[in-house]
Amino acid sequence: MRKRSGAVVCPNCGKLVDVNEPVCPYCGHTAPGMFGYGPALQRLLGKFDLTMAVIGGSVVLYLLSLLVDPRGLFRMAGMFDFLAPTSGALAVLGMTGGFALVQGRWWTLLTAIFLHGSLLHILFNMVITRQYLPHVVELYGSARAWVIFVTAGVVGFALSNMAVGVPTIGASGAIFGLLGALIVYGRRTHQHAVTQQLWISAGMMFLFGFLMPSVNNWAHAGGFAGGFVAAEALSFAGRRESRWLLVLAWGSALAVAAAFAFQLVRLVMMLMAG
Repeated sequence: MRKRSGAVVCPNCGKLVDVNEPVCPYCGHTAPGMFGYGPALQRLLGKFDLTMAVIGGSVVLYLLSLLVDPRGLFRMAGMFDFLAPTSGALAVLGMTGGFALVQGRWWTLLTAIFLHGSLLHILFNMVITRQYLPHVVELYGSARAWVIFVTAGVVGFALSNMAVGVPTIGASGAIFGLLGALIVYGRRTHQHAVTQQLWISAGMMFLFGFLMPSVNNWAHAGGFAGGFVAAEALSFAGRRESRWLLVLAWGSALAVAAAFAFQLVRLVMMLMAG
C-alpha cells in the first residue's frame, strides 16, 4: 500500500515529485506523496464507481426497510404507496424531521438521504441520480462529487426541518444539488446554452414537485442551494484531488457510516430498555 521510493504526481499541480518530498518544490503543496499512501489512494478512487455505490447503497437500505417491518410489502393503496416501507421502519433506519431533531438525532440529516418511501420513489430518484451524478464525477472528480451530494442532501433536510419539520426522506435534495453543481460548471466555463438548459430542467423538476403528493419542495430548494454553494467552494476543471479534499471526502463518508451506526446503537438501547 505504501510507496517508499520513486516519483509520484503532485495532487495539486500535477508535476512529478519524489514521494518523500515534505513539500512540492513546484507549488509548495504539503506532503504531495501523502507519506507514500497517495498512489494507492488514487488507484482506489480511480476504480471506484460513486454512482453505483450510491444507487447500490440506497437499494440495499430500501430492501432493508421492507424487511424491518414486512407490513410494507402489503401496502398497495395506490401507485405511490406500492411497496412502501412503514413509517416505523423508516424511523428505525434514520428518517429525519422535526421530531428527530427534538430527540437530538441530528445525524438523521445524513441517514435520510439514502432512504426512500416506495418503489416508485426510489426508482425515480435512482434514475435521475444515474443521469446526473456521472457528469458531476467527470467534471469535478469523485471526491468533490461525493462532498457535493452529501452537502446538498444535508442542507436540504436542514432547511426542511427548520421550515416545516415534517418527517422526510429521499435523495431528491441531493439530486437538486447535482443540478446546482452542473450549473456552476456551465456558468464558469461560459457554456451558456448548456447552463440555460440545466436551469430549465431544474425549474421543471421543482414545479413537478408541486404536482406530486408528499413531495418535500423545501428539501429540493435547500439541496439546490447547498449543491450550488458547495460547487462554488470546490475547485474543478482538471485539478487533481488534493490531500485535504480526500480527507474531506473520506471524512464525510465515515460520517454517513457513523450516522447509521448511531441509529443502530439507539435502536439496540431502546430494545434493551424495553
